[in-house]
Amino acid sequence: MNKTIASIGTLVVTICVALFAICMLISFNFGSYFVCMILPIGYIMMVAGFCYESDERHRVAAYVAMTFAAIYAVLVFLVYFAQTTSVRLDSLGEQARGILDFSRGGLLFNYDLLGYGMMALSTFFLGLTIDAKVKADKWLKYLMLVHGIFFFSCFIMPMTGIFSAMSYGGTDVGGVIALEFWCAYFIPIGMLSFVHFRKIF
Repeated sequence: MNKTIASIGTLVVTICVALFAICMLISFNFGSYFVCMILPIGYIMMVAGFCYESDERHRVAAYVAMTFAAIYAVLVFLVYFAQTTSVRLDSLGEQARGILDFSRGGLLFNYDLLGYGMMALSTFFLGLTIDAKVKADKWLKYLMLVHGIFFFSCFIMPMTGIFSAMSYGGTDVGGVIALEFWCAYFIPIGMLSFVHFRKIF
């Protein structure tokens, strides 16, 4: 059961990130938002697998990773559930839309970046838990640790206002390119995690 749940989680993560990349390329906003609500479910399943296998000297790092994963999930669910419900279905005033509509680069956009900053911290601490003895695990550990660097851009840059023009809707080419790069970076993490769990458990 432990192996199955962790492995399914890695597949959910990999598939969701790939679908997210495709939805951005074809400017399918609802699809982007929807898969971003499924992604945290798979990610938590994946993180739980790493927590379960961690030994005593890595346990604190594993618990920290799980905590940041939970914070990420809450923030992302709030952001994208709002996009697929209130923003899409309700007649919002201009001021409310400026705050709630993700494509406007307002408050919820910044919460989304904060959420992915928490995810970056989570992967960093997960990387600390991996006792890499084979090449695939070494790559996985390295990718997770380096992914932690995204925390700084996700946490600090919104305070500068530089991301205010970004959107997942495809209107900002630079934003789409940056997110496609993130997808290309994160998909191998999901795939290598799947390989890891198939060997470990």
